[in-house]
Amino acid sequence: MTLAVEAEGLVRTFGDVRALDGVDLTIPEGTVLGLLGPNGAGKTTAVRVLTTLLRPDSGRAVVAGIDVLKHPDQVRSRIGLSGQYAAVDEYLTGLENLQMVGELYQMSARQAKARARELLEQFNLTDAAGRTAKTYSGGMRRRLDLAAALVVRPPVMFLDEPTTGLDPRNRMALWEVIETLVAEGTTLLLTTQYLEEADRLAHDIAVVDHGKVIARGSADELKAQTGGERVEVVIADGSQLSRAVQVLSPYAKGEPSVEPHTRRITVPVSGGAAVLADVIRELDAGGMEIQDIGLRRPTLDDVFLSLTGHATEQAEAEPEAEEVEA
Repeated sequence: MTLAVEAEGLVRTFGDVRALDGVDLTIPEGTVLGLLGPNGAGKTTAVRVLTTLLRPDSGRAVVAGIDVLKHPDQVRSRIGLSGQYAAVDEYLTGLENLQMVGELYQMSARQAKARARELLEQFNLTDAAGRTAKTYSGGMRRRLDLAAALVVRPPVMFLDEPTTGLDPRNRMALWEVIETLVAEGTTLLLTTQYLEEADRLAHDIAVVDHGKVIARGSADELKAQTGGERVEVVIADGSQLSRAVQVLSPYAKGEPSVEPHTRRITVPVSGGAAVLADVIRELDAGGMEIQDIGLRRPTLDDVFLSLTGHATEQAEAEPEAEEVEA
C-alpha cells in the first residue's frame, strides 16, 4: 500500500492553545480520508501544515512522497487546496480566474485558457465564464474555487469544509464532482463537520478533538461506537415511563435516555427491525400506549457527543495563523 499522505506526531501551538497535539494521519493513494471534528478541533491547522502554509512545532509530514518541511515548493506543485472560503478574485471573470492560476503554474497562455474552459465545463460554469466572480452565487464561487485547485490536475487534494454554507442542491453537485475526481485516481483529504458528507465520500474517517485524533474508522464503525442503532419511543402516559424503561432494558446495549417532558425513551440496540417489532409487542402486552416509535441510526451529534463529549456548535473557533510560513 502506497501512502499519498503520512503525518507523524504533528504539534502546533498558538500561544497557550495547542491546536495540534501529536496528530498522526495516513491516507493511501486513491482514497478519501474524512477529517471530522467540531470547530476548533484542529482540522484546519492540520490542513495548513500538510499544505505547507504553516510549519509545525514538531513532527513530520510527507505528501505525494515529498517531505513537507524540507521541500515545500515541490509539495505545492503536487497538491490542490480549496479552503473554507472561496479564494477567487471578485473582479476577474470565471475564465480569467482559472487562466490566471494556470499561468502562475507556468502554463502558456494558450494552455491555461484551454484548461480553464475545460474546467468551467466540468463544473457547469460555462454560461457564467464571462461574468465577474462578484456576480456569482455562493455555490458558484465554491465550484470556481474547487476548479482553481484542479488546474494542474494534482494527485493529492485538500478540501477544507468545501460545502459549509451551501444549499442541499449545490452540496450534492459538489459531492458528484468530488466522487469523479476520486474515481480518476485523486487522493483526497476532506475536512467536514457533516457526518453524512464523510459517510458518502470517505473511505475512512478520523475524528479530531482538542488537537488529537480520538477515533478512526469507517462511518459505520464510528456509528457503531455510539450504539449502532437506536429505538426511540414516545409513551402516551408519562406515568408509565419507568415501566416502559423496564420493558426496553433487556434489549438495550447501553444506558437508556429518558426525556420526561416529551415522554421519549431512547435505547441503543442491535438487531434492526426484528428488535423494533419485539419492543412494540412487549409494550403493547404491558398495556402501554405508544404515541410514536421508530428505529434510527446515530446522528452527527450522537457521534460527536459520544466521542468528544460536546456537540459541534459548542466548540470555539480554531486559532488563526498570524502569518503564512514557507
